[in-house]
Amino acid sequence: MLLKKNFSQTTVNGVQMGNGTIQFKSVKLNVHCFLLDGVLIDTAAKSLEKEFTPFFENLDIQQIVITHYHEDHTGCAEMLQRKRQIPLFMNHRMIEYCGRKDDYPLYRKIFWGRRKPFRAKAIGKIFNSPNAVWEVIETPGHAIDHVAFLNRETGQLFTGDLYCQERTKVILREESVPTIIESLKKVLTYDFGDVFCSHAGYLKRGRTALERKLDYLLELQGKIIDLHGKGMPSKEIAITLFPKKYPISYFSSGEWSSIHIVTSVLQEQDKRSFTF
Repeated sequence: MLLKKNFSQTTVNGVQMGNGTIQFKSVKLNVHCFLLDGVLIDTAAKSLEKEFTPFFENLDIQQIVITHYHEDHTGCAEMLQRKRQIPLFMNHRMIEYCGRKDDYPLYRKIFWGRRKPFRAKAIGKIFNSPNAVWEVIETPGHAIDHVAFLNRETGQLFTGDLYCQERTKVILREESVPTIIESLKKVLTYDFGDVFCSHAGYLKRGRTALERKLDYLLELQGKIIDLHGKGMPSKEIAITLFPKKYPISYFSSGEWSSIHIVTSVLQEQDKRSFTF
């Protein structure tokens, strides 16, 4: 299988950014790492280690923080620990998982490589870098352990995979749209300026971008509930709202799919109905 890989780097308002891209036919994926004040946010994918290594070698990394356990964010963690003995911190929920051999689907290993086990310490609600205090904001939905990082001194917010794109059309089976909605509402209560997304990169007018995504998901959630209330089954709702077929759905054998958007909304709706 021929994978095309590219790498670029830039600096935006003091944040050093590395961006690696992998493409196979029509499926193209990318991931960013960021460094600010000695803090490396995420470590990219193992399959992009060769591309990211020169970037890492030119950085003064004093500590690593992880937004969530997915392999495109943790793939080079073991290498950085082994070669440079850099302390690494993440949400406690998936520390044990990351200390074991990878067990995710084959297509993800093809794209992102085989993440090697690494050691992590549990991150607290805040942490310090030489010139700043950072807030750790729990933002589950995309992953159970997902967090965002806010530099209190600069007002820069690093959102991991909370944003990715405004108009979400497919999600992972493990994701929950209602939980993502609550996480977006949560981060929007904070005072921040620049926003950096692990896939979209630097977001101009970041707060507005997050607000637009929240509005889109709220509207989408409402449509799903309305159609379900009219008796439409989940699969038909998905076809009605998302008529286009996306290559990643085929390539992932359905792990990425529009149907998961619908089912996550309806599952939450059922929970709330049962509670009442």
